[in-house]
Amino acid sequence: MNANDKIILEQIIDQKHKALAATSPKSEFFEIFVAEQVLKDYDLGYDEIESGIVGGGNDGGIDSMYVLVNGELAQEDFDISTLKKGVVIETVIIQAKFTDGFGENAVEKLTAATEDLFNLGKDLDSMKSVFNDGVRSSVANFRRIQAGLASKFPALRFRYIYASKGSDPHPNVQRKSEILGEKLKGLFSNADFSFEFLGAAELLSQARREPPSAHNLTLAENPISSSGDVGYISLVKLRDFDAFIRDGAGKLRRNLFEANVRDYQGSTAVNEEIGDSLKAKGWEDFWWLNNGVTIVAAKATVSAKTLTLEDPQIVNGLQTSNEIYRYFSEANTAGDERNLLVRVIVPTKPESRDRVIKATNSQTSIPPASLRATDKIHRDIEEHLRPYGLFYDRRKNLHKNEGRPLDQIVGIPLMAQAVMSILLQRPDDARARPSSLLKKDEDYSRVFSTSIPIGVYRVCSTIVRRIDALMRSDATLDARERNNVLFYVAMRVAAIATGKTEPSAVDIAAIDPATVDEDSIRKSLAAVKTIYDGMGGGDQIAKGSQLVEALKSEIRTAIT
Repeated sequence: MNANDKIILEQIIDQKHKALAATSPKSEFFEIFVAEQVLKDYDLGYDEIESGIVGGGNDGGIDSMYVLVNGELAQEDFDISTLKKGVVIETVIIQAKFTDGFGENAVEKLTAATEDLFNLGKDLDSMKSVFNDGVRSSVANFRRIQAGLASKFPALRFRYIYASKGSDPHPNVQRKSEILGEKLKGLFSNADFSFEFLGAAELLSQARREPPSAHNLTLAENPISSSGDVGYISLVKLRDFDAFIRDGAGKLRRNLFEANVRDYQGSTAVNEEIGDSLKAKGWEDFWWLNNGVTIVAAKATVSAKTLTLEDPQIVNGLQTSNEIYRYFSEANTAGDERNLLVRVIVPTKPESRDRVIKATNSQTSIPPASLRATDKIHRDIEEHLRPYGLFYDRRKNLHKNEGRPLDQIVGIPLMAQAVMSILLQRPDDARARPSSLLKKDEDYSRVFSTSIPIGVYRVCSTIVRRIDALMRSDATLDARERNNVLFYVAMRVAAIATGKTEPSAVDIAAIDPATVDEDSIRKSLAAVKTIYDGMGGGDQIAKGSQLVEALKSEIRTAIT
């Protein structure tokens, strides 16, 4: 390791800590920083990164754990019913220590934890005294997904990360990691295993690596362009499109699909037909049999037969793109000269971009609630919050990539949780369904509607963010406990502020955020914690209905 690597890394951590999460302990922010670097290619938001942090007492050496299915973060409410075959379950386990080296004890703890937690014959509930609730809940999520997909014979990948400010690990420490791999292979014989030591040099390299904003797409022929050069149509060789959607490591660049309204649906009938048409290699060209792909970009320039796209987003054709990626990963593609039809559009206004996304995804049956971020209400919220120093992540990770502080960024899922818990008084649903809260149209229309006073969204997001910031500064609360009580505290703070047990949207919009001070938050936190701890605490209590009913009773008493 270069002598300056450690110094520079510490400087970066200090600066990012102050700029992004000054209220969090530095060691906790280091966990976020490491997870962000490790998972950079998956384009996760800060809320998603924090959902995997489980470190604290009785963590078995596991600071963070993430389960990714086909490259998508699989949280507790992840739906596996649409997945058919060709599934990859990747489990990422991170130990992040803000120390100057790598120790044998840390790896030994991970080994012992692995033998217990990933032995499917052992009951997780019997380990309550050994592993904290967050660790057990994360492993339970892995077990649920693995068991639910067992008949599909998913590929299992386990990736262990040990990060510190140190340099190369001692050979004895390296040997300990090999023993861990042997233990894991004894539990899952066909699983892929890797163990990475990330020291100061490696973390610096990862931090400096930025996903490129400009990408080249090689065309088969000169494109047809519209007047004003705001759009292009061209044929693209399948192999060249495959290269376009892969990153430098050969993985699918999922940040290309953030604007798409649907996730990859796995082996559905339509996708199987696409896959079959790719493998068949009949006399028909592929573009004869497929509608093609639509890309929107901030800027597009053409030189010879190369189109340079700035900030490209594939807004229609996610399923086709994934099938092409799989085809070039699994099949014999030698000599494949077939083409794909690609449309590139450069919208001159943000509203135009939204209309393109909605229009290109409305030609097949899609539930109306799937067209989320393009709705007018979200643009209204974005514009309303900005003057108050809040940045609405209508387009995922836009503000994260611009370096906004964590407590000033509000994503659509977090906004939904805030409104669900404060306005609808359903903090149990907000906690239990972090990624699927808006899949039901009836839930979506009750949370996001132009009939709701726009001030509700500012008040709800401000309350949640202030509570979160205060709890981060409380050393007695670990990440999992904060996550479990956050929305209950928000519900109580709003009710007390309005003086009503069931405040209306008008009541909530009228709350002066200045009155939501530290004292009022601490009182509500204490009240919620008393009930939560009295019921035994833990994820199941936070996701169940008993806690919210008990809290409603306490609020009635407090107000009267």
